[in-house]
Amino acid sequence: MGWLGPGRFVDDVVVAVDRGRIEFAGGGATVAADVPVVDVDGFVIPGVVDRHVHIGLSEPGAVVAGGVTAVRDLGWPPDAVFPLADASETPGFEGPLIRAVGPMITCRGGYPSRAGWAPSGTALEVGGPDLAAEAVRQVLKESGIGVVKIALNADEGPTLTDEELVAVCDTAHQMEARVTCHAEGRGQVERALGAGVDEFAHCPWSETLSDELIAGVAARMRIVSTLDILSRGSDTPELRRATDNLNRYLQAGGQVTYGTDLGNGSIPPGIHVGEAWHLHRAGLSTEGVIEAMTFRPLEKDEPADLVALAANPFEDLDALGDLRLVVRAGRIVRSN
Repeated sequence: MGWLGPGRFVDDVVVAVDRGRIEFAGGGATVAADVPVVDVDGFVIPGVVDRHVHIGLSEPGAVVAGGVTAVRDLGWPPDAVFPLADASETPGFEGPLIRAVGPMITCRGGYPSRAGWAPSGTALEVGGPDLAAEAVRQVLKESGIGVVKIALNADEGPTLTDEELVAVCDTAHQMEARVTCHAEGRGQVERALGAGVDEFAHCPWSETLSDELIAGVAARMRIVSTLDILSRGSDTPELRRATDNLNRYLQAGGQVTYGTDLGNGSIPPGIHVGEAWHLHRAGLSTEGVIEAMTFRPLEKDEPADLVALAANPFEDLDALGDLRLVVRAGRIVRSN
């Protein structure tokens, strides 16, 4: 059995692959005798996409073997991460497909310029709206993925001014790109919303947001979850605030996507079952959790990225931690 995308549950799933792309995905298909077949007793879902990682602090081979077939790196020195992202496009790369924003745009002395986890080059410091706009143009030209990341972390130092923040957003939008934001500290979520930021790279956790602010965020901003990084296996005030904010955001019609902040602390490589449960507790249905984790359906012409689980995750999300098969770009990278 398998789940090929929203509402598409299929018995006896057959997925046909040609040159790294799906040729067919569905039930009731007959396979020709001369076609190589991998027969798996399991539940098939698309490969998982983690939209917040720091791949330089993890091991790409362990990530893909754990069922995550694509990642988005949200902050690393460009001379290290961009070549790795290019390599991930090549046949035989031992890891997930990597999309990378490069450095975080911040003010002079702002986070993460002094953060212990961040190598030199992780922060791109600017002073004034003109330099902020130029930084956006530079990052977008180098990354090619249409996303820039900014830091508004008032708990760790100074932040971009309102003028710099608006310059970043306006320049990115003129270039048909999106702005994702690390917002931490009182008032930073409101500043990001007012300036035109498109996405929060973490579910806001440092304050309980008003219903009015939640409604504004839900109307036009996406949230990347990263809830478990706030708990590290226990109940914390930060996790409770984030879960409450996310629950009200979802009730207001907001869109959340799965991300773990892999590389930060004890987050495991591959599918993070704990993050899936946090999303469920915050108000997503089981199908909503799987949809937030997978992004692309299994259908013709999509990338041939899929995972087979030992059991049905719609009956128990813990099944996400028991893998039988991982396929990335049509190549088997794990088979139990």
